[in-house]
Amino acid sequence: MSAGLSPGAGHALELAGLTRRYGAFTAVQDVSLSVASGEFLTLLGPSGSGKTTILMMVAGFTEPSEGHVRLDGRDITVLPPERRDFGMVFQGYALFPHMTVAENVAFPLRVRGISRAARDEKVKAALDLVQLDRFADRKPAQLSGGQQQRVALARALVFEPALLLLDEPLSALDKKLRGELQEELKTLHRRIGRTFINVTHDQEEALRLSDRVAILDHGRLVQQGTPQDLYERPKTRFVADFLGRSNFLAGTVREVRPGAMALLAGATRLVQAVPEGSPRLALGAPGVLALRPEKITLLAAGETADTEVTGAIAAWSYHGTGFALAVQTADLGLLQVALPAWRAPIAPTEGMPVRLGWPADASVPVAEDSHAA
Repeated sequence: MSAGLSPGAGHALELAGLTRRYGAFTAVQDVSLSVASGEFLTLLGPSGSGKTTILMMVAGFTEPSEGHVRLDGRDITVLPPERRDFGMVFQGYALFPHMTVAENVAFPLRVRGISRAARDEKVKAALDLVQLDRFADRKPAQLSGGQQQRVALARALVFEPALLLLDEPLSALDKKLRGELQEELKTLHRRIGRTFINVTHDQEEALRLSDRVAILDHGRLVQQGTPQDLYERPKTRFVADFLGRSNFLAGTVREVRPGAMALLAGATRLVQAVPEGSPRLALGAPGVLALRPEKITLLAAGETADTEVTGAIAAWSYHGTGFALAVQTADLGLLQVALPAWRAPIAPTEGMPVRLGWPADASVPVAEDSHAA
């Protein structure tokens, strides 16, 4: 780390009962969320879920109808944006076209009255951090989209803000460049140790970047946790469906025993693991299981699994690393199956009969209510 910027100065944020109404419409409803010092948190949800409204309330550009925003325990709900000392990066970069890269990065320091010598040192450190030191004298129009986004990041970090707020900063970039900048942003976060709050509707980006993800739907916080927790243990059908692809298997509980239960869907017996302490469905109750496509395997002759089902390939496509199969079954409808292409056990064709299987812990029970906490 260059001497101009100091690492390890993260701050903790707390949102308590945050609500924002616009007339009769409620954009954000009673959201409570804590962000630890130095954490990378992503607010994830579809368009209209309230994630950007929350970010604007954190930044101070939008006033909550109810609730509080606290920084390190201090209530900043009514503090104006310029006194919050937060860095912000927007989707559209918002660079000054008539200024050079160095002048753009120096701008927050100039308005804060930082001396020229200190400004120069901090600007150099910030540009070194985003690997753009050799572009200091160029204008934004002379840079690629990815380079412009790096300048925006450097400008947001140069004054060593209490928090860095990111409003879909990578969504305007093409897929390959977006992937590269995701890795750079993750590395940058680790190097400087500050608190990042990111907004995106891109599930893959949220999984790759975040220490923790908060999923929103219709203005409500529906689930939060580490990317792995959310992907492996979604609580609701909405979370399972929004954060990656899932098959949803509906059945009726016909057997309950220690550590497991079995649901019946037509003639197919769905065996579901139930870890100790997890809620279990009652005997005779309806239930829905979420099953990721990559957790389904093609069973060879004589091979068995906790749950087995036969079907025929209705459609398939090749994606380089794997095949995506749509398998029609009698009891479970159309199942999506992700099959690794390397040494695949079959060369898929439409109409090909297959036997599928998965272990009891591959699926997870989910609630139908998308607004469950």
